[in-house]
Amino acid sequence: MARYFKEQDIDEFRECFYLFARSGQINNLDELTVIMRSLGLSPTIQELVSYLKQKNGKMSFADFLDIMHQHSKVESLPDEVIAAFKAADPQNKGTISARQLRNLLQNWGEGLSMREVDSIFREANVNNNSTVRYADFVKIACAPVPDYY
Repeated sequence: MARYFKEQDIDEFRECFYLFARSGQINNLDELTVIMRSLGLSPTIQELVSYLKQKNGKMSFADFLDIMHQHSKVESLPDEVIAAFKAADPQNKGTISARQLRNLLQNWGEGLSMREVDSIFREANVNNNSTVRYADFVKIACAPVPDYY
């Protein structure tokens, strides 16, 4: 599995795995759910049940890495976000006004603060009066945060 993930990712997976699977293996659906969601993934209950069945109801860390690899092929946050923008773009322009984007980021879902939106806009070179190509914006906004420690 090391060929599919960076060493840093495997370390994060291992830490989370052993934090919640204290016996050294996943023994039930609740443990698998908590671990995967703690790692920022959003598997459905059906997917989780299927993953656990594939491993006969118990999962070692090596098995868990295999499941993470399988799931990483299924779940793609940038693609899902772009699809959501496209669904709200009846004219299929591929753009959204910066003001509308700011409104979405601040008032939908968990809602970002004005400061957080300003920071994202700075990173993506967006000013409040511009039009934003949402595919480009999503690539920037969903890019991994660099580690500076």
